[in-house]
Amino acid sequence: MYVLIGGAGLVGLSLAHKLVELGHTVAVIDVDSNACRYAREQVGVMAFEGSAVNTEVLLEAGIRKADAVAAVLRNDAMNLALVALAKNYGVPQILSRMRHRDFADPLRLTGATHIVSTVDLAVSTMVNAIEYPQVESMMHFEQGQIEVLKLAIPNNCYVVGRSVAQIAQDPRFPTGSLIIGYQAHPHEDLTIPNGSTVLESGSTILIVTKPGLLHQVIDFIEGCK
Repeated sequence: MYVLIGGAGLVGLSLAHKLVELGHTVAVIDVDSNACRYAREQVGVMAFEGSAVNTEVLLEAGIRKADAVAAVLRNDAMNLALVALAKNYGVPQILSRMRHRDFADPLRLTGATHIVSTVDLAVSTMVNAIEYPQVESMMHFEQGQIEVLKLAIPNNCYVVGRSVAQIAQDPRFPTGSLIIGYQAHPHEDLTIPNGSTVLESGSTILIVTKPGLLHQVIDFIEGCK
């Protein structure tokens, strides 16, 4: 994919670096000549010096052929303008960072296909770390209606030595929850388990569940024999 990133700040450059690692072709636009030089020399992407909401710069950067545009500029108004221009040039995927919630509807109505609230993301991450310190990571889907958590299996807990099927049939395992990923050891790949997959001590699992069942899932997984 050809991805055009408006803004070569910390977020923009980090995003560019990750996309390059994944094999995508990336270009960034920024008014800062030093940021553009760093993007070329250190990140290995194309960089265009100028305003990301200037049509001449956008056309030079190839917005007409872009598969995705990421608006990560310094303020919401600039991101909104870039989203509108990307929509005008027919870009299929338009992502935008959002600082203030008042811009959620304008960004969506203007054409953003994905909106990432930096404040909500930071607050949610911190709350999860405080509320569920044993959870390695957690992701929210469908406006928080579904949660996916990554959880390590402690030594001597109830589920060690049991198969995924046995766990699913246990009446104490919250109904509607499902183990969707399994990593036997940190150096091994994450796999999709089947009913016969046996959980080992020190392994890691991915579980999908409802927000109201998080504590029940964690208590069940970490329960001692």
